[in-house]
Amino acid sequence: MSGKETREYLEAGSVGRTRPFGTAGFSLLELLIAMFILVILISVAVPTYRNSVQHAREVVLEENLFQMRRAIDQYAADKERLPQSLQDLVDSNYFRDIPVDPLTEKAEWNEIVGEDSNSAEAEQGLVDVKSLAEGEDSNGKKYSEY
Repeated sequence: MSGKETREYLEAGSVGRTRPFGTAGFSLLELLIAMFILVILISVAVPTYRNSVQHAREVVLEENLFQMRRAIDQYAADKERLPQSLQDLVDSNYFRDIPVDPLTEKAEWNEIVGEDSNSAEAEQGLVDVKSLAEGEDSNGKKYSEY
């Protein structure tokens, strides 16, 4: 058989081929290998993604607490007394809104009230803000202690 005759013989399907030459496709084994590689990549990527999202939330929590504490200090310096709540900071335009805790996704905070050192009558005022979120960060520090 010449090369041309062999090709015609194979194209005719007499060897068990059902698709003609030139058509592309993947075998079942190739698809399984590709899916296996995809599963391995996903199993590595998903935990990394979750860790990065959690770390971002922790950074936002730290920044929100820093800004609220700074606003409390600014309020005390400007008004010569401590605010009574976070709402006082919003009402006095130190914030537009009370920040949202990125871990609990609520605008609720543990408002620590203490003695106002600026007050002669030993009045009480907002001295600190803490998160209400439960749990710990990757270093073992509780969110409520930030």
